[in-house]
Amino acid sequence: MKALLVAVFCLFTLCCLAQSKQPYILEHEKDIAKTEAGTHNGGGNTIGYSFFSKADSLKLTFRKRILHPGSAIGYHLQKEDEVYYIISGTGEMLMNGKSFMVKQGDAILTRPGSSHGLRQTGKADLVIIISY
Repeated sequence: MKALLVAVFCLFTLCCLAQSKQPYILEHEKDIAKTEAGTHNGGGNTIGYSFFSKADSLKLTFRKRILHPGSAIGYHLQKEDEVYYIISGTGEMLMNGKSFMVKQGDAILTRPGSSHGLRQTGKADLVIIISY
């Protein structure tokens, strides 16, 4: 299932890039890693990877984020469809006032108008892919 979702993300990304002036873009996460506080005022320490952020006319956002113990993505209103895919670790997602646990292999679709946040739990980093 994990491999299938990653393949779908990659295929979707490649389709979007095909419409670009560039025939392809290869980025290495080590070159784009950025240490940041948890987004949306979530707090803690994270590492963000904004793949293809400089691609011309790309209508897709594709990110990886590592939430270290104690960090979070703050509760915020969603403006467009967004997918969170859990690569590893565990977390607690708060969605429209209700919380539930997430773990490796889980995918969460947040729809416009919903509010959500994600908090790392456990001893290991929470590693996620975010696409919108």
